[in-house]
Amino acid sequence: MVWGDMQRALLVRILRMALAAGFTFAVLLTGLVVWRSSRALRSATDQVREERGVRFVVRPFPALANTGFEAVSSPTVFVRAARFRDHLFVAGSSGLVEYEANGSLLHQYSVGSELPGSPLVDVAPAVLADSHESKLIIATAADGILAFNGHDFRQIFPSSPNARSITAILPASSGHLLFGTRKHGVLVYDGTQITVLHAALNDLYVTALAGTESDLWVGTLNRGVLHFHGGEVEEFSEAQGLPDPQVESVAILGDATYIGTAAGVAVFSRGQFSRVLAPGVLATSVLATSSQLYIGSEDQGIITIPLQGRRPGAHLAAESQMAESQIGEVRQLFVSDDAILAVARNGLYRLNAHAFGWQRVLDAGSGILTDRNISALATDATGRLWVGYFDRGLDLLSSENVRASHVEDEHVFCVNRIFPDSRAEVVDVATANGLVRFDDAGREQQVLTRSDGLIADHVTDVVAYGDGLALATPAGLTFLDQRGARSMYAFHGLVNNHIYALGVSGDELLAGTLGGLSLLNKSEIAANYSTATSNLKHNWITAVVRVGDEWMVGTYGAGVLSLDRSGEFHTFELGSDSFEVNPNAMLVTANYVLAGSLGQGLYVYDRQSGRWSVIRDGLPSANVTALAEANGTVYVGTDNGLVRISEQKLHP
Repeated sequence: MVWGDMQRALLVRILRMALAAGFTFAVLLTGLVVWRSSRALRSATDQVREERGVRFVVRPFPALANTGFEAVSSPTVFVRAARFRDHLFVAGSSGLVEYEANGSLLHQYSVGSELPGSPLVDVAPAVLADSHESKLIIATAADGILAFNGHDFRQIFPSSPNARSITAILPASSGHLLFGTRKHGVLVYDGTQITVLHAALNDLYVTALAGTESDLWVGTLNRGVLHFHGGEVEEFSEAQGLPDPQVESVAILGDATYIGTAAGVAVFSRGQFSRVLAPGVLATSVLATSSQLYIGSEDQGIITIPLQGRRPGAHLAAESQMAESQIGEVRQLFVSDDAILAVARNGLYRLNAHAFGWQRVLDAGSGILTDRNISALATDATGRLWVGYFDRGLDLLSSENVRASHVEDEHVFCVNRIFPDSRAEVVDVATANGLVRFDDAGREQQVLTRSDGLIADHVTDVVAYGDGLALATPAGLTFLDQRGARSMYAFHGLVNNHIYALGVSGDELLAGTLGGLSLLNKSEIAANYSTATSNLKHNWITAVVRVGDEWMVGTYGAGVLSLDRSGEFHTFELGSDSFEVNPNAMLVTANYVLAGSLGQGLYVYDRQSGRWSVIRDGLPSANVTALAEANGTVYVGTDNGLVRISEQKLHP
C-alpha cells in the first residue's frame, strides 16, 4: 500500500514537471514568436524610415579663411527678403544683406566667404524644433539650409546633393521646416531627422510652398500644383483649369488659394478650381489681401486686381486698377507692418497704406560686370579681359578691372567661346548665332553664319588651324581660310557630328564630340576614339587641351583623362572621378592644369607633382564654367560671378 502510494506520488510529480516544462516551452515559444515578429516589424519600420529618410549633419558654419580669391564686382540680385529682430534681411545670388529699419546698410555676408559658395534662394524667420530661439532660416541653391541667430550660422547639410538643392522653405508652427528641392520633392526637418513629407510629393521639382504641414499647396516646374491635405494628394494641371503647368508662386487667404503660373493666376475656392485671373501674365509672385490681389510679374511690373465686387471672367484690362510697369522681375510680395513690400531683381519697393504708387526704398546695386552667369573668358594681348555670358552678350574689361564696355545684340547674346587670334589681331567670339569677329579695339567687324559657308549658325568653339580657323558646331566642323569655307561631318569620317571642343598642336586638330574624339592631321581624319574602339572612359567630350606631348581631355561624367601619343587613355587619381567638366572649361598655366566642373568646384592638377586636388572654398559657386589667365592672374568664371587669384596663391 505504501509502495503504491509512493508510485502514484512519483507519477503525479513527473506529470506536474512535464506540464510545467511544457508550459515553460510554450511561453518561450510564444515569446520567441513575438520577439521575431517585433524584430521584423521594427526592421520593416527602419527600412521604410531609411527609404524615406535623408542623411544629414548639423554643423557650425564659420567664415572661411582667406582663400586668396578676389571677387570681380557683379550686379547684386535680390531674390527674397524677411524681417528678423527688427532688421531687414535681403537674400540673393551674391549673399545676404542686413539693413536697419531705416534702410541703412549694416552688414553683407558674401557667398564663398561668410556663406557657402552657393546662391541664396529663400529666407524666413522661424523657431525650429531643435532650438528655443527664433532664427533666420536661409535656403541655398546647392548647400542645404543655414540657421542664423544674428551672430553665427549653423548649417543643416544633407548628404544627398538632390536634398540640399533647395528651392523654397516653409516653417511650420510645430517647429518643423518644410522645404522644396529641385529633384527630391518636399522634405521635412523635425529637428532630429529629414524625411519625405509624403510619397506622392517625392521626385518633384518644387517651385513654391504655401499652407501648413497638414494642408499644403506645392507648386512645381512642370506638373502644376499639388494639394496635400487629409493625408492625400490631389494634382491640378492644365486639364483641371491651370493656365500653365509651370507654377511660379502660391498665396493663400482664407478659403481662397491663388496659383501664379507662367500664363496667369488660377484661383481655387475651398480646394477646387474656380477661375483664371490675369491671363497671359508670368506671375512670379502673388499676394492676397482682404480687398486686393497683387501680382508680381517677370516683365509687366506689379498688377493690382480688386477682389471685391468683380465679375468672374473679366478681362485683365477691365479688372486691373494699376500696373506698375517700372518694376521688373518681381520675385516676392509680402506685408510688413502697414506696407506691402516687393522684392525685385534690382531693388526693394514699398507701397504704403493709403498711398498711390510704389516707392523704391533699396537699390540692389550695379557692378563692374553686366551679369553673373558667365559662360566664357579670355584675355587679349593688351591684358584686357573678355567676359562672355550665357544670355547677356559680352563685357570687355579694362586691364585695371575698373570699368567695362558691354556688347549685346542679336548675334552677341549667348557666348560659347572667346578666342583672341594674335595672328590676325582680332578676337573671334563663338556664339549660338554665328561667329562674331572684333578688331583689337573691341569693335564688332564681321558676323559669319550659315549664309557665309558655316555648316551651322551655332558655333561652340573656334581655334587657329593651318592658315585659317577651325570652327566646331553641333552639325560638324567648318574650316575657314584663304580658300573659303569647307565643312566635314560624320559622312567624312568624324566620330560624331556634335562637336563641343577643339584643341590644336601643330598639324594635329583634336575634336571632342558627343560620341568620342576625332584626331585630324592636316584636315584629314587620322584616328577616332570612342568607348567601343579604345579605352576611353566616356564618349561625351567637353574640353581638350595640350599639356607637353600629351592631351588632356575633359569629359561629361568621367572627369579628366590623358591621351598619349600611342592612342592610349590614362586615368588620374581624383581627377578621373565621376564628375562633369563644363564645356571648354579647361586651362593650362605654367604650373597647373585647371578644370571647371559642374557643381563640384575647381579641379587643379599640379604639373610638377602630377596630383589633382579640388578647390571649393572662396568660389561664388561650385559650378565653374570658364577659365582664363593673364600676367600671373587666373580668372575663374562661374554661374554666379567671377573671381580672380594670383597663380602663386593657387594652393589647394
